[in-house]
Amino acid sequence: MSVQPRRASRRGWVLGGVVIALVLVGFLYGAASWFVYDTVGKAPRACWASDKDNTPTQFKVPDGVDVALATAYPLPAPQDVTFASRDPQIPDAKLAAWWIPADEANAPAVIVIHGVQSCRREASVLLAAGMLHKHGFSVFLMDLRDHGDSQGDDARFAGGSEEYLDVLGGWDWLRAQGVPAERIGIEGFSFGSITAIVAGSQEPQVAAVWSDSSTTTMFEGIGDFLASQIHDATGISKILVPGTIVWARLIAGDDLTRYDPITEVTAYGGRHIAFTHGAEDVVLPPTMATQLHDAAAAAHAITPDAWIVPAAGHTGGIYVDPEGYEQRLAASFTDALGSTGAVAAP
Repeated sequence: MSVQPRRASRRGWVLGGVVIALVLVGFLYGAASWFVYDTVGKAPRACWASDKDNTPTQFKVPDGVDVALATAYPLPAPQDVTFASRDPQIPDAKLAAWWIPADEANAPAVIVIHGVQSCRREASVLLAAGMLHKHGFSVFLMDLRDHGDSQGDDARFAGGSEEYLDVLGGWDWLRAQGVPAERIGIEGFSFGSITAIVAGSQEPQVAAVWSDSSTTTMFEGIGDFLASQIHDATGISKILVPGTIVWARLIAGDDLTRYDPITEVTAYGGRHIAFTHGAEDVVLPPTMATQLHDAAAAAHAITPDAWIVPAAGHTGGIYVDPEGYEQRLAASFTDALGSTGAVAAP
């Protein structure tokens, strides 16, 4: 009796087993990366529960932060504003903002941008606004699409590839109020800093950006954020990032990696951009701020050395060293946008 048929049969079973295993692995990978995208990639159309009642005139700071900071930089009652994104895909979406003009006429203005799954009610946003207003700046606090009180499109995070057009819609609103382009800056926290950098690279009239805790590339940023969320010190979870990027394209048509900050900062030649980062950031490593600074400086942007704040976590510099943050923030935008005409109280 020939053994050839038996060998062929065994090879067939082995090949079938390999195919089944590959299909199973592919299914599990797709399911895991979908879970990541569906969790991390959602835009909440709300604020964090801890911030939902915050306003410019009364807000709480995070646990463990000096409660005196909540009243250290008082703001007047804001004007409620609705405005349109520059994105032609959502022409009818109403985006929400607070406008707090300075006491001095013709003062420069700064747009302040929150992080992902947050909103303009975030304490760090309100603190930064208070610091700037104290130094005579007008401030524009906006909710990105599908965040806070803003309308949107698909309730998904697009990695800044769409949201930057919301920021530029706010910039357009300020221009319509008569604020000169050379007197408008943008500050962003975390994902808001990514969006701010992209907005400034795509609109060459943006005069200055302050970036707090940005990633260098979206691929690295998504991976580091995922690892921090599930406490994966090995970083092995980063293998899910490609699948997450594919799901974003399939489900929402979003290109999460369309704009990388490390590339976008090279468009700032002759303009101001500043970087800060917490030295103990476990979400995005602080070396990213140094890399962004070096790339911007090599492209002849006007940028001070990256400020790495000792003992600060992700976007925590404003809480750990508020006096230093205030002085650097105000000085950076004064250098870029010109004098406010006001003298800040000590």
